[in-house]
Amino acid sequence: MIHYLEYCLSKPGTSQTFPFGNEVRVLKVGNKMFALMSSDDPAPDISLKCDPIRAASLREQYTEIKPGYHLNKKHWNTVTLDGNLTDEEIKMLIDHSYELVFKGLTKAEKAEITG
Repeated sequence: MIHYLEYCLSKPGTSQTFPFGNEVRVLKVGNKMFALMSSDDPAPDISLKCDPIRAASLREQYTEIKPGYHLNKKHWNTVTLDGNLTDEEIKMLIDHSYELVFKGLTKAEKAEITG
């Protein structure tokens, strides 16, 4: 779990907040969420933004990927980190989420992040 937190935080312009209490880490690019993680959950998971068509396809392919928990189920997936998905697959999902959210930022926000 910490491994994925560090991966998320390594992305440009990423910050970590706790707007829902200490149990849930919210990772943002600019001022928009791209990932949510449980802080101290024995069965950790990560919620990630996803293109709606891709989200539905991933849910059909993997039992570990479900509609976003307490999120817009069309645009968010919750991924159980139980070891069945590879590191590469999870990082690909994180990258997709980050890129979707980054793409939605204003020109000024993008410029501030990219320099």
